[in-house]
Amino acid sequence: MAIRQFTALIARSAGLCLQRPNQRYTAGIRAAIALPLGATVLVIAAACLPTASSDSSASDKIAFDLSTLDENGLYGPPNGKRSLDYEFCIPTGDAYAQAVGAIDPSVQLFPQSRGRIGCSEGEVLAIGNTNQANYETILIEVANLDYIDRIQPVDWE
Repeated sequence: MAIRQFTALIARSAGLCLQRPNQRYTAGIRAAIALPLGATVLVIAAACLPTASSDSSASDKIAFDLSTLDENGLYGPPNGKRSLDYEFCIPTGDAYAQAVGAIDPSVQLFPQSRGRIGCSEGEVLAIGNTNQANYETILIEVANLDYIDRIQPVDWE
């Protein structure tokens, strides 16, 4: 009898009720399930949140060294500086063209060409250049677009 009283005392202090031996301890079960389940839901929800693209992943999409360009977006010897032309592919559609054009005013679209970058069906070749104010910020913003895979120098031949 003393053991049963001791068990009842412990159960009451834990918030459980042991009035009948066959009673389910739903409060205890709820607590035992709710805490781990709640923590799991929070972890899954946090993992599903979209993350902003970082500059490092955008930089990985840019296939040339921005440090070779001066403050005006030019490279080369002092008496022969020139801008760098770059190419990338965007999906076909006015919304994509307007979004890219709003970021980079130097961009020209060439729907009939694949470029050296090899735009696929359903993509349009876009060519821009670094001879513009804030060229580095512009390139990073373009590279941050989800539908841009790579930005590479144009190889004019």
